[in-house]
Amino acid sequence: MKQVLDILKLGQKKINIPGMDLLYEKEQNIPGSIKYQIRRHFAQDAWVVDDTGMLVYHYNENRPEENYLELRFCIAGNKYCYDKSCSFCDKKPTSCNGQQTTLDVFTFHFSSTFLYQFTQNVKVTNRKDEVLAFKHPNAFTKVFPVCPKKRNVLDALLNHSYTGALENIFINAKIHELLLYSLDCLIDEKEIGFNCKFLADDHSRKAIYEARDILLKHIGDPLTIKELSRKVAINECYLKKGFKEIFSTTIFDFYQQQRMEHAKYLLYEKSLSVTDVSAHLGYSSISHFSAAFKKHTGLKPCELLK
Repeated sequence: MKQVLDILKLGQKKINIPGMDLLYEKEQNIPGSIKYQIRRHFAQDAWVVDDTGMLVYHYNENRPEENYLELRFCIAGNKYCYDKSCSFCDKKPTSCNGQQTTLDVFTFHFSSTFLYQFTQNVKVTNRKDEVLAFKHPNAFTKVFPVCPKKRNVLDALLNHSYTGALENIFINAKIHELLLYSLDCLIDEKEIGFNCKFLADDHSRKAIYEARDILLKHIGDPLTIKELSRKVAINECYLKKGFKEIFSTTIFDFYQQQRMEHAKYLLYEKSLSVTDVSAHLGYSSISHFSAAFKKHTGLKPCELLK
């Protein structure tokens, strides 16, 4: 356990773990966006340890621009395959037949500026909101076990078939999901039921999650609420209320956030022009796109061009 904690304490620092070769590395470091790093190491000697997560809340009252929230995970016992077709395999990392047993280390960095979009119009009433809004007055680090929900998300990040732009959309959506689940470690209270009674039905909850997935697939082809409700076979009122309760944001705000995150990727990583990005995301004019981007990120699109 001490070895795992030592690794997690290092965060995004690139280190060589004694006795382990680096097999795979992926990272994103786009200004104003989520920064993440995934490093997979060949564990020559099997590590018999519990999968562990760590939440780091960095707070400095005198330098608020440096505040951040970071999620770190250390997962042992996965398998790694060098076969390039591996990403299309339907097996999970734990059931892969590959010969390379791995120790996988994940780091996800959220700046206070990035998280502000979720809290700017929210009344802080609980510790989760307090941390997201950087209203909690003391820095802290919390270690927690990796529950099945978090493990499934981490497995999905290691084993998916998306590439290019779709991979960026998928990874960003999964990281938001991981943040949502990880914040549960901040309080130890009994889980309460949904305020919307119709969400007690499995079919209704699945429809809300399906609606989110459809929105992500139409990132450059906006749908109306009516079109979305027809696709998931649930009425518009239930769709809007259910989406807000499950994801703590409106359908429009969620969609706009995902579009702008994807825009950052296309501008910074792919070096597409502002004109091309605007058209790719379905905006009727460059000025409309630029205004939406500035409102969401605080930056002009051209400031992210390399």
